[in-house]
Amino acid sequence: MAMRQKIISNSLEGFLKNGIRKMTVQNLVAPLGISTKTVYKYFNDKEDLLKACLVVHYTTLVNQATATTEQYSNAAATLENIWKQAIQADFGVNRVFYHDLNYYYPALQDEIIKTHGGKLGRAILKLIQKGMLEGHFRKELDPEVIFQAFMVMYRSLTRTGDFMKFHVSPQELARQTVQVYMRGICTEKGLKQLTS
Repeated sequence: MAMRQKIISNSLEGFLKNGIRKMTVQNLVAPLGISTKTVYKYFNDKEDLLKACLVVHYTTLVNQATATTEQYSNAAATLENIWKQAIQADFGVNRVFYHDLNYYYPALQDEIIKTHGGKLGRAILKLIQKGMLEGHFRKELDPEVIFQAFMVMYRSLTRTGDFMKFHVSPQELARQTVQVYMRGICTEKGLKQLTS
């Protein structure tokens, strides 16, 4: 593995485990036994390194979710699985990572999601349209509105502290928000396909 890729891989692991703010470039690369001078051959600063790490992180998440849309059984169950994976991916790492990312680097996160999330957005929109044609989702609804509503809920759950005051698990938050919305867009046929 090339040195640049080793630095990104190791740094991403450090950011996900410990958060962003308290990690210095020196802390991030210490396990590799290299100096910060070596890091600065490849990256301008910590934010440039973080950006490279986020590209890898979000590309991995997008590819996993897109693969789920390709393992299609039916639209309702597939969309439900994508949501479960997304919630687990976001809440399966140290909460400090996303707090730091959302608080200190929201523009960088938005840039990466906009650049690398389009593939997934198109796949989910196609899935919703397919679900409408197959009778799993209500045909009178607008697929783009459905998709945007999901994105708003996702941001609200993962990028804000609005729901922290309830002191419930991420899975319970998703059950009381995303799952309720999922049931609302489904037909009777679609409801039978949901697992929860």
